Amino acid sequence: MERTGRSGKEQLGVAVTEGGRRPTGVTATPVAATPGEGPPVEHHDPEVSEKPIRRRFTAGYKQRILEKADRCTQRGELGALLRREGLYSSNLTTWRKQRDEGMLDGLKPKKRGRKPKRKDPVVEENRRLQRENQRLQLQLKKAETIIDFQKKLSEILGIPLENPPTSENDE
Repeated sequence: MERTGRSGKEQLGVAVTEGGRRPTGVTATPVAATPGEGPPVEHHDPEVSEKPIRRRFTAGYKQRILEKADRCTQRGELGALLRREGLYSSNLTTWRKQRDEGMLDGLKPKKRGRKPKRKDPVVEENRRLQRENQRLQLQLKKAETIIDFQKKLSEILGIPLENPPTSENDE
């Protein structure tokens, strides 16, 4: 037998994808009939971008895919659906979990990143008081500098300064 380097399926004219993945640049056929629904259609530029674009799916699209996946009963149907849509089985697992948590609310994408910190009134008051303390310390330092300057100036000019009465001198 002569080997041509092609598998039996390729010789029969059946396209074989490696690992069940689409080649780069091929977009999935959207399930949605309505424009604007379904996975985002990506127009691939031949240049490789620095940062990959994250796909986002609408709640309606997730719902339709889950319904289609639940209707798959024959062997290989679910895999074909996933390949056609360019999805992974982990997508279905996550979406099912979200659906169980709370139908459409659970299917909406969650905001990524750090969660905003709660504003604690005690911490805010502490920061305000620290800023006020710094401001007052600056004013005190300026006042002390002015007083020292006045003392030196009065010494140079020979003008005696009156000492303010203290509680000890009053008696």
